[in-house]
Amino acid sequence: MKKMGEIRKWVFFLWWLGMTLQLCFLLGGCSETTSVRRGVKSRRLASSSLPAIKLNDEDDDQQVVVDNGIVRVTLSTPDGYVLGISFNGIDNVLEAANEHVDRGYWDVVWNEPESKSSFQRITGTEFSVIAANEDQVELSFSRNWTTSMNGSSVPINIDKRYIFRRGDSGFYAYAIFERLEEMPAVEVDQIRIVFKLQEKKFQYMALSDTRQRNMPTMEDRSRGQPLAYPEAVLLTDPSKAEFRGEVDDKYQYSIENKDNSVHGWISPDSDSPVGFWIITPSNEFRNAGPIKQDLTSHVGPIALSMFVSTHYAGKEVTMAFEQGETYKKIFGPVFVYLNSASNDSDSVSQTLWTDAVQQMSTETKSWPYDFPLSQDFVPPEQRGTVMGRLLVQDVHTKGGRFLYADNAYVGLALPGEPGSWQKESKGYQFWTRADKKGYFVIKNIVPGDYNLYAWVPGFLGDYKYNANVTITPGCFIRLGSLIYNPPRNGATVWEIGIPDRTAAEFYIPDPYPTLMNKLYNDQHKERFRQYGLWERYTDLYQNNDLVYTIGVDNYRKDWFYAHVTRSVGNKTYESTTWQIVFDLPKVPDSGNYTLQLALAAASDSNLQVRFNDPSVFPAHFSTGPIGGDSSIARHGIHGLHRLFSIDVPSNRLVEGNNTIYLRQSKAINQFQGVMYDYIRLEKPPSQRT
Repeated sequence: MKKMGEIRKWVFFLWWLGMTLQLCFLLGGCSETTSVRRGVKSRRLASSSLPAIKLNDEDDDQQVVVDNGIVRVTLSTPDGYVLGISFNGIDNVLEAANEHVDRGYWDVVWNEPESKSSFQRITGTEFSVIAANEDQVELSFSRNWTTSMNGSSVPINIDKRYIFRRGDSGFYAYAIFERLEEMPAVEVDQIRIVFKLQEKKFQYMALSDTRQRNMPTMEDRSRGQPLAYPEAVLLTDPSKAEFRGEVDDKYQYSIENKDNSVHGWISPDSDSPVGFWIITPSNEFRNAGPIKQDLTSHVGPIALSMFVSTHYAGKEVTMAFEQGETYKKIFGPVFVYLNSASNDSDSVSQTLWTDAVQQMSTETKSWPYDFPLSQDFVPPEQRGTVMGRLLVQDVHTKGGRFLYADNAYVGLALPGEPGSWQKESKGYQFWTRADKKGYFVIKNIVPGDYNLYAWVPGFLGDYKYNANVTITPGCFIRLGSLIYNPPRNGATVWEIGIPDRTAAEFYIPDPYPTLMNKLYNDQHKERFRQYGLWERYTDLYQNNDLVYTIGVDNYRKDWFYAHVTRSVGNKTYESTTWQIVFDLPKVPDSGNYTLQLALAAASDSNLQVRFNDPSVFPAHFSTGPIGGDSSIARHGIHGLHRLFSIDVPSNRLVEGNNTIYLRQSKAINQFQGVMYDYIRLEKPPSQRT
């Protein structure tokens, strides 16, 4: 009996050990946490031999200087503007010719309801030292709103924080935004931090492994030819011949949130090659979800960290606060990283970029940080975890069998309707990608009430878990297997495109040779970023609009990427009507077909749908006025996603040849239109084949 007891103990121990290892594997936590913590510890131990951080806030009541022996940063007090960053022998990597308020700063774009937007730099009125020792300095530059500021300053209390640590080649920045009950209604469109670098030194920009290049200057832009909107300029007289004939436009360098983790500039100076990078270790504090697009670095040289914006979405994603609505959120921290390389390196730019990517990886693995001193920043041990598995069941796909939600986007955001996450800008969002078998783990979740959302590439629609998910400090929630039933009323008659929320699979024309950005000449997947592609529709369809015949045409070659207006000269435009021609061998006497119409973007549009009668009024279906994402003008292959499930009575269709007319009726300018994601005609539910 004693022996059997010992065996049971060992069996239990082995079972416990196996479960623990499995849990660690699912969390991605055991080996990673150990390595991260050891990395931090070893780094801090190593840094003990480095100079202690020095804080000088006594010699000048208008400035404070922090020096950790690697970087030396000067800030204005109590304003909190970054005036100077000294590194690797460069006295100031920021543009010293700019005014103090125009080097390194936070800003906000806001408006009172029904009023025009205002741009406001965030100026601190109180300076305080949160912590100052040999290993870490944290500074606060805060400003509190008062009723005397009504109408002239955004009604939010804002605390800008900067963290400097021993041994770091850079510094951290974050901000706390708080609204109290007595504050009036307001709409906030933008929150960001901006750094403007020395133009003579920083001439090479890097956004990804493939998106990096030498850049023109602001002076080059000023001598260029303005194009259809202010951000786009044709470089006609640049300082370097290599830029002549190119278009410069900051929107050509946008990136989706999920990929926007490191970007910046390189000074290729032969004496002191230096890189300046903004590293964002988490997307939890950015607005509108993982595929929201936003600005990065662009000509200036300017490096941005965008926290909130309406870019590629419009006012539908603005942060709208009602009178008396309370709110608190932390934006950041982001890491401002500087590095250097020896001038004998084979490729200085590649060396600096590779190092920045490695540092980004280090910061990401260290998230959430354990060193910010604000009580509102939730440390690692106070966060929660959610895990589960997502399966897809479509009765008309694979015989209705359960399918793995391969590579699905799964995330937590504030409670709302299915898909509401893409318009949600106030709360935190936490996203991951499911594996090939649909398993997912969402880590480091701030306590609160959320809905769990998902969407699966290759399937229509949005999933939402049927109950709130409440995160408490240190919790671990297993949701088990979740089943997503995509929108479907009947078997597929035909389909156009791929339901992936973009128009990337459709025909993207060659750019005009005189309006090109050379960076994208040989990058087929990025060709939609070229300027002026919307005008190519008029060239290709001068007199008649697009007609697409099911079973004959190929959407990759014959479906234009954007349904835009046609230019008729003299800055005048007309509406365009596309046709889908298809054959039905038999039509039932009753029942409804369904047209699943998914839009990847909409810019000041009204899409009308008619069946077999192009002149019927009103149209059989109309979206009404929709869209403000400006994706056509801003080279975005998608904006906000919209799905319309349209009932089509059988008597509107005929046996034999049928035509669906898609008319985008608004035509004031060349940027109005929609991008299609996916179109599918479904049989009436009673028809099985």
